[in-house]
Amino acid sequence: MDTDEGTVPMVSGGLSAVGLNRLHEVMAGQVREGRVPGLVLGLRRGGDVHIDAIGSAVAGGSTPIWPDAIFRLTSMTRPVTAVATLLLVQDGRLELDEPIGRLLPELAGRPVLRQPDGPLDDIVPASRPVTVRDLLTFRGGFGMILAPPDEYPILAAEQALELSSLGPPTPATPHGLDEWLRRMGRLPLMDQPGTRWRYSTGSMILGALISRAAGQPAAAFYQERIFGPLGMPDTGFVVPAGQLPRLVPCYASDGGTLAPFDDGGQWARPQPFTDGGGGLAGPVADYLAFGQMLLDGGRHRGTRFLAPELVAEMTTDQLTAPQRDTAGPILDGRGWGYGVSIIGRRAAGPAGYGWDGGFGTAWANDPDTGLVAVLCTQVLAGPGGGAVEEAFWAGAYRALN
Repeated sequence: MDTDEGTVPMVSGGLSAVGLNRLHEVMAGQVREGRVPGLVLGLRRGGDVHIDAIGSAVAGGSTPIWPDAIFRLTSMTRPVTAVATLLLVQDGRLELDEPIGRLLPELAGRPVLRQPDGPLDDIVPASRPVTVRDLLTFRGGFGMILAPPDEYPILAAEQALELSSLGPPTPATPHGLDEWLRRMGRLPLMDQPGTRWRYSTGSMILGALISRAAGQPAAAFYQERIFGPLGMPDTGFVVPAGQLPRLVPCYASDGGTLAPFDDGGQWARPQPFTDGGGGLAGPVADYLAFGQMLLDGGRHRGTRFLAPELVAEMTTDQLTAPQRDTAGPILDGRGWGYGVSIIGRRAAGPAGYGWDGGFGTAWANDPDTGLVAVLCTQVLAGPGGGAVEEAFWAGAYRALN
């Protein structure tokens, strides 16, 4: 297959036609080198919108990937969940500094491990309740520890309870919302609330909180309040049967080759638990619309969608310097707002705010340049994936007029 096929639209003002052609050539090179079978990228700036589909929909295949291909967004769900939470704050149904126990009594009054690697019964009282803000900032006292479960009793217990809250979105938890909360409530916290950043259980708990606060299934709330109003028709927690051919297969890099990855059909049918941390799938165009709303300070096509002060809080670093320093390699020294990483200007990569997905997706908004950028591939994060992202970000910034 000729990976250089396709046309790049001529634009003026926001994006450079010459730069976009160069970006196409660079990313086509990533496909030719076998790092990904195909990809779809999207840029928005100054009224210009550019979407480019490069490569094949299937590894080793000849069918071109489609511009409207649907990808497993995984952790790019987290910013959407943060916005859903803030909409409920805007509605007056949640408050940022209220204890989550009001609506999630299963998680109220949890003790705290004396040491994260200690036995589950070596506990002390929590210094204060976990709040909505704690969940948004991933300082809710529970999250990933990058170590084998047999070294940390809390990790082994979480795994035994089948919560699926400390790793990739597959396999999904088999439990419905109420049972999931009941089981989570049996575990102590790892840290005192508000003290340490830990990825990424906060988003899953927020999904449950959204359902309770809205009085409806979380997926329905996202559809009615976010996807519908923002014009994101193909984003959701389930890909409808008629659209499943647009859901591209996914792969894992295995010794330099791409091996098919079985997602268990997770996005083809409703799951018992709506995962506010990693459950969404959708196309590039939809996520560009979401990113543009945030870049516009909470406005969508001239209409107020989310209060600008809430957007400002979401996209401002909420962590202290010690919390950034102890956050580990996932955050890698960056800041964290509400569901988004805060990225300073660096020699390479994006600046502003955004987040990636572990199944090969990335998004960032750069307020200084007015850029919204999305990259979607179908290869799980791993060796070689960083090179694809680096090439994309370098080329995206060279495409700015």
